[in-house]
Parts: sequence; C-alpha cells; structure tokens
Amino acid sequence: MADGDEDFILSIVTAFLEEIPQDLADLEEAVNSRDHEKAYQLAHKIKPNVDILGMEQTRILALDIESLSKNQGSFEEIEAKFPALKRDVLQVIEELQSDFGI
Repeated sequence: MADGDEDFILSIVTAFLEEIPQDLADLEEAVNSRDHEKAYQLAHKIKPNVDILGMEQTRILALDIESLSKNQGSFEEIEAKFPALKRDVLQVIEELQSDFGI
C-alpha cells in the first residue's frame, strides 16, 4: 500500500504509536467494567489501525470483541479474547518502537 513511500510508512507508524496505547488501555478498562458500549466503540476504533499494519489475527480479535460488545454478548467471551489482543498489540508497539527508533 505504501509503495516504498517512507514518509507515509512513518506517518502510519507514528499515528499507531500515538493512538493505540491509550485506546488499548481504555478498552481494557471497558472490558474490566463490563461496559458494552465503550468496548464496542474502542474495538471498532482499534480494528482499522491493526488492519493497516497487516495484523490479521489481531483484527479478527478486535472484530470479535466489537461484535460481541455491539450485540450485548457474553463478557466472559470478551474477557477471554482481550488478553490475546492486548498481547499482540503490545508486541507490535515494542517492535515498531525498536524498528523505527520512536
């Protein structure tokens, strides 16, 4: 998608690193407080950000959390999926910070 445009890549990575840590923390709070609406909104917001980086498994987890939250689904299911999403996102944050020196 970036077609070798380093400035575009850096802008995507920078935006990801600026937004996602807070979104992830807010999603964890929503999951812990069992707030369907907030969990839905945050999973919906996280989904395209992980998708643009090609994080397919993480996108699927975000989509699952989004769908379960939107449909007032079981928080046990949401709570079961969240740790994998968190682990994946934190790992990518660490790798991007290292790779890009940000």
